[in-house]
Amino acid sequence: MGSVTEVEKTADGAGSKQELEMIDDCGKKPVVDVVHNDEATRVLAAYTGDPEWSAEEEKKLVRKIDRRLLSLLFVSYGLQFYDKAILGQAAIFGFREDAGLDIGNRYSFAASIFYLGFLVGAVPATLLAQRFPVERVLSTIVFIWGGCLMACAGCFTFRAVYIQRFFLGFLESGVSPIFMLSVGSFYTKKEQALRQGIWYSATGFVAIISPLINYGLGHINSGALKAWQYMFLLAGGLTVIWAFVLFFYFLRTRSVSADSATKEQVYELLMDVKFWLLFAMGFLNMIPNGPGSSFIPIIINGFGFNRLNTMLLNMPYGLSAGIVNILLPYIAYKYKNMRCYIVILGYTVAMIASILLWKLPRAEKGALLLLATYSPSGVVALVLLWGYTKRSVASSGLFIGYTLGNFVAPLLFKAKDSPQFYPGWTAVMSCCCVAIALTVVYRQYCVWENSKRDKAGTAEGFEHAFEDDVTDMKNPQFRYVY
Repeated sequence: MGSVTEVEKTADGAGSKQELEMIDDCGKKPVVDVVHNDEATRVLAAYTGDPEWSAEEEKKLVRKIDRRLLSLLFVSYGLQFYDKAILGQAAIFGFREDAGLDIGNRYSFAASIFYLGFLVGAVPATLLAQRFPVERVLSTIVFIWGGCLMACAGCFTFRAVYIQRFFLGFLESGVSPIFMLSVGSFYTKKEQALRQGIWYSATGFVAIISPLINYGLGHINSGALKAWQYMFLLAGGLTVIWAFVLFFYFLRTRSVSADSATKEQVYELLMDVKFWLLFAMGFLNMIPNGPGSSFIPIIINGFGFNRLNTMLLNMPYGLSAGIVNILLPYIAYKYKNMRCYIVILGYTVAMIASILLWKLPRAEKGALLLLATYSPSGVVALVLLWGYTKRSVASSGLFIGYTLGNFVAPLLFKAKDSPQFYPGWTAVMSCCCVAIALTVVYRQYCVWENSKRDKAGTAEGFEHAFEDDVTDMKNPQFRYVY
């Protein structure tokens, strides 16, 4: 049979013709997918050198990808956390009072509604990244969210804040799943946990820098704008500029057209017990995060410190979170199948810290500040499943669980329960206990599945690692990490 040329519509549905050259029986032509202008496939099709790599060549390539990709992921995620953290930092400089968020639970809902927008936007954003070039989707999202953040400087009613926060969450929702997909596309299973931890650690290290910036802005007490307005304008402006950097320098990953395999993999994912265990763990992991994400500056300010010193005392929280989010994934990288144990350790620390923050006398300021730096270890639980479509939808699904947890958590700490917040802390400790139990179940399920595949006589291998859309369930060579 000779070579076959098929004409398909592009993913945007515009109907322009794109040629797919399929390999013939004699192997005269390589498979060249020019849908989405996939440069990686073109390079591979033209490559005539030795297909075997030496260990040194592979290390050199990984280091080059680290420098290019991880630096972009780190800064981007740092800006995203900076944007989210500004709410708590602006709150102690009059934002709550000026926007009418100091009445009842309005501030708590302002923190929560961000994640409602996050929930609505997560899946559409990831599907866009699957259908169109990643750098274009990501840079467009970042550009628009920067403008949306700047718009918060003009919000002087709680309703305006709710609208702005919802759309900010909607716009930022695709960033984390896209980053997970990018890491999954460029790194091996063993390498992924550490790389996920590196970009995720930006949430901590940026929390060291942002208080210093906002400490300086907090000294502005004259002019047409207030200190908290400058905070939103600066953060949004930096984000808009960064969008152009992403457009020109973000690495391009392979695009996969949506077809019948997409529906099959989505169905497979929904029937996968492991996915639902991870979904529940993602949800429960964020409940302990509730007292910290938008409330750390307010909690510290409540210990009796003035506004400017409160900004500086945010820095230990950032340092500890950054270190934890690199150290724990590094342990998972160095030691095989330690992820679940690390996650359990993170939940245990969060539970102990929550109990002490709840029960310690307010006079114990040193201990309270130390405990306010705890950081849950949810990044280690980011497990990617094979199959491009399945992995993309799974990434979105896991972040939906993450989003729901973040949405619920602030609502558990109601003003009427102050200062002990008995219902809130009870919920935090209960969620930690259930999450630990689910983590044990997940680990044992993976152990059982790997053992079953070993007994079937198919050893772990990577012959199918670069096939378009082979899922973990379809490839008997695949082994789960836990």
